Amino acid sequence: MSKFKIIKKLIVCSIIAMSLLSCTDETLQPYDVAQKPAEVNVKGYSKPDVLQLRLNGEPVSIGGNTSYTNNITTQLKFVLDKGETDVLGIYNNATGAEIKTFNITYDNAEDYKTLNFFNLPGIFLQASAVKPTVNLGRIGYEFIFPNLGEFSGSNLENVKGILRRNNGAVLATFDEIGKKEFTAVKIYNNFNTSAPVYLELYKTGTSEPYIGASPIIVTLKQVYINNDRVNMIVLQEKQENGTWTVKGDIDVADYL
Repeated sequence: MSKFKIIKKLIVCSIIAMSLLSCTDETLQPYDVAQKPAEVNVKGYSKPDVLQLRLNGEPVSIGGNTSYTNNITTQLKFVLDKGETDVLGIYNNATGAEIKTFNITYDNAEDYKTLNFFNLPGIFLQASAVKPTVNLGRIGYEFIFPNLGEFSGSNLENVKGILRRNNGAVLATFDEIGKKEFTAVKIYNNFNTSAPVYLELYKTGTSEPYIGASPIIVTLKQVYINNDRVNMIVLQEKQENGTWTVKGDIDVADYL
């Protein structure tokens, strides 16, 4: 082989080697991904269903158990990569049915620093609830309205509620009943444990029904125990016989 051909081959090989090194530099070398630590403080409650939490499909162990009921408290710590999503799911342990999932990302992690929930028959409530104490002979009420607008079509975030005795006397006014938190408790004297009370719902700051022209009146569940009772009522829009209505038949205080 001539000296010229040998030199030519060396040049070609050098060009190929330089090309491979160039590709490695531009496309094959690892690059740094932005990361940050995530912390989710879970405080939940489920009755009677047994639940399982899963992070990216893997069951979460709490006190050595991967299924739990009643009070459910834990702290999750993991690392979030920018551009990726970590999924925290809540499942019915017996059936495997998905109850709720939360998509946690680098950008929204602060929104999930605290996760409070109640899983009760017929409803999953993403809120915290602490049963207040009332004096003997007094009755208290709190309200939350998580699905406000689901069937009525209202775009309001909260409504005003007026709590009345069956004779029309006003017991308490709740200026803002919202979707995410229970109202502050309103307390009145226990006049009669068997007398029904009801709630009228209006646009905040007005005396107009929160949607439409007809009065919106909710009959409330009442169960008094030893005359010192707090009622933590979950209001729900429901569809019945082709029309929507509002029910107040779930009392979170029954489970606390």
